[in-house]
Amino acid sequence: MMMPFVYNPPKQPYLRVVYQDRAVIVVDKPSGLLSVPGRFPQNHDSVLSRVRTVFPNALAVHRLDLDTAGLMVIALNNLSARNLGFQFEKRLVKKSYLALAGGIIREKGRVELPLRCDWEKRPRQIVDSKQGKYALTFYEPLETFKNCTLVKLIPHTGRSHQLRVHMAEIGHPLLGDRFYGAKYANLTENLCLASVKLDLTNPVFLTESHFTCDHYQNDFQNLAKSIA
Repeated sequence: MMMPFVYNPPKQPYLRVVYQDRAVIVVDKPSGLLSVPGRFPQNHDSVLSRVRTVFPNALAVHRLDLDTAGLMVIALNNLSARNLGFQFEKRLVKKSYLALAGGIIREKGRVELPLRCDWEKRPRQIVDSKQGKYALTFYEPLETFKNCTLVKLIPHTGRSHQLRVHMAEIGHPLLGDRFYGAKYANLTENLCLASVKLDLTNPVFLTESHFTCDHYQNDFQNLAKSIA
């Protein structure tokens, strides 16, 4: 039986900034921190609320799941928010993730399964061929260990919990996944999933911007070796 969830976000580092200009700020979000404030006062702490302590007009243009770590871009004004929102809506932003998946994955592939919210067990998501929304994920194994695989994940769509559900559906749930992880859920303290690359167009300078977060590969490799 799953224990009741208590929100206790990491406090240090308070905000790990990867890049900043007058249009955007890109941060490395830790696992366990909300992207935007929750509905209740005790869930207010988030990436957006922390950014707003310095930039009061900052706006979120996309989100990472609470348990997912890695790169997140925040707009610093309305113009940037509209431009970035359009890029995400039209799938012009290219995203790559790294994860530790349970079991051994030998070949790259794709998962194309429609998803919807499991309303009785929110925020869980489920596959539903009739009511679910189209979702597509590409995966590629990078390195195998005794009981897991370091894998690159590229979402074509951006459904909630998409990567987690898709990998679980093909028999390779992510380590540390409290919702879909099955026997791999308690192997690690946090979910082993991180956004490690974002490619987008800067909304003010109109230049191609490429952001990476390289430390997660070493982090996951070391973690996989420690639990082998």
